[in-house]
Amino acid sequence: MSIVAPAYGHHYAVSAGHEYAAQAAVEVLEGGGNAIDAGVAAVLTLGVVYSDQVSIAGVAPMMVHLAESGQTWTVAGVGGWPQALEVERFIAAHGGSIPPGVQRCVVPAAPDACLQALSLWGTLTYSDVARRAIGYARDGFPRHHVMVDYLQQFAGDYRQWPDNLDIWLPGGEVPAIGSRFVQRDLAATLQFLCDQERSAAGGRLAGLDAVHDAFYRGDIASAMISHVRDHGGLLSAADLASFRCAVTPSLSRRVCLNDEAVEVHTCGAWSQGPTLLAALNVIEGFAVTALGHNSAEYLHILAETLKLALADREAYIGDPAFVDVPLAALLSENYGASQRARIDLRHASPGLPAPGIIDGYRPFLSQPDEGLTRPMPDTSIVAVIDQQGNSFCATPSDPSWDTPVVPGTGLVISSRGSQSRAVAGHPACLAPGKRPRLTPNPCFARVAGRWIMPFGTPGGDTQVQANLQLLLNHLSFKLPLQDAIEAPRLMTHSQPDSFAPNRSAAGRVTVEGRVAESACTALGKRGHKIERVAEWTHWMAGLCAVKKDLRSGQLEAGADPRRGSRAMAW
Repeated sequence: MSIVAPAYGHHYAVSAGHEYAAQAAVEVLEGGGNAIDAGVAAVLTLGVVYSDQVSIAGVAPMMVHLAESGQTWTVAGVGGWPQALEVERFIAAHGGSIPPGVQRCVVPAAPDACLQALSLWGTLTYSDVARRAIGYARDGFPRHHVMVDYLQQFAGDYRQWPDNLDIWLPGGEVPAIGSRFVQRDLAATLQFLCDQERSAAGGRLAGLDAVHDAFYRGDIASAMISHVRDHGGLLSAADLASFRCAVTPSLSRRVCLNDEAVEVHTCGAWSQGPTLLAALNVIEGFAVTALGHNSAEYLHILAETLKLALADREAYIGDPAFVDVPLAALLSENYGASQRARIDLRHASPGLPAPGIIDGYRPFLSQPDEGLTRPMPDTSIVAVIDQQGNSFCATPSDPSWDTPVVPGTGLVISSRGSQSRAVAGHPACLAPGKRPRLTPNPCFARVAGRWIMPFGTPGGDTQVQANLQLLLNHLSFKLPLQDAIEAPRLMTHSQPDSFAPNRSAAGRVTVEGRVAESACTALGKRGHKIERVAEWTHWMAGLCAVKKDLRSGQLEAGADPRRGSRAMAW
């Protein structure tokens, strides 16, 4: 039985990584806004109440499902590398790594993603949806345990940047849980954008354009470029002025889970979204339900499936504007069957698994670099369904410890270049204009005419793994949504980490303490290196999901207690 009660309703439902973000979304819905308006309000609020892990000037991949048309869209909320980047010189200068600081900054995409979502599908102004975020930044809010734990983990990194230290670790010390956190510079920046909108003539869309100009071409842009130049970075005014996020249809695959044909939608290969579909392509061929939920047999197949899918991510996935990604092959039934045949039901695969072989493609083969020491938990999540059935999901991100804050703005420019590789030939190798392969990836699952469910999680390389377990828990093992979110999880580390310096821990499987000791012992006998962690820990992701029964109209929202997430519905 779940420890957090799910939220039920018949008008709207929201689940978000922080209760204030959920409240911001609900306030917008109550005021007449739709799911997209509410989702953007939550994204902006998360950039304040999770500013250690979510940057207003960071990344914000989004997915939107429109009830009337039945279409599902993605907003590629991640920016590309500066056009001035000289790849060979960069690789040589930094020894094949992506160093901290403005050298890893890419074009900040979150502001444009929010504005495009509002422009294309929203109904309200930027000022309408930014109100709560401004208030929390200006007046403060109590620091929560996830933020304080994160600050403790990365305190040494914050000390590289005096201005960041002043904001997030005042006096050089980790602040106490519940202490008041005020971000006046960030509040002023958000208020400035609203003021520019209000001064624009020509209606709502003209106002949104004015916000875009203020950020990407006006005073904020000038402050960012001057800051980057002072610290030896490459980002230019031209990089900002020309930027727009790509808006494209979602990537989807139909999978059979416990005799139900479910469409699962993700973002494209500029993110790790396809990896979830690849894992489903393999595991749907196993009769996992008969094995028992979180049995040793099931957990072994789950871990081995994830290892193969993540090996293919490393070998093939990169910005499709620059890389020929074999998505059709990776998601084909024949390929799923061939990958499934590689899984030994009695033994864990040793080392880092090799990628699958695809005709006409040469996979990139990574050299193992052992020494993974700490997880990267940055990112948050919001999922919304409104009364009309429109649905929104976003996973905004970018930390505040690895890049100096722009003085006077409260903004940390997107450091997502840390998820590129400074390795020639790698599908995620950096290049001018190329987007890093993003770990944040919102998702949707649906059965047309029956139900729809936006869902997602923070957690870097744990995201695909947690998302897969949510789907299997809920759809294959028929756990209620909140129980499916709370159920204990495992995570494999048999892949290069998505964050620089991209280390791995071959064979290691992290298992939450609520998994039976007998199952862990049996996994160890199969060759898995079991790492037991606490019964509940936010280092094992933080799922949020909302679901609508399209026949009855009933809505359900679930939120992960591991991160203090909040679900609300009416």
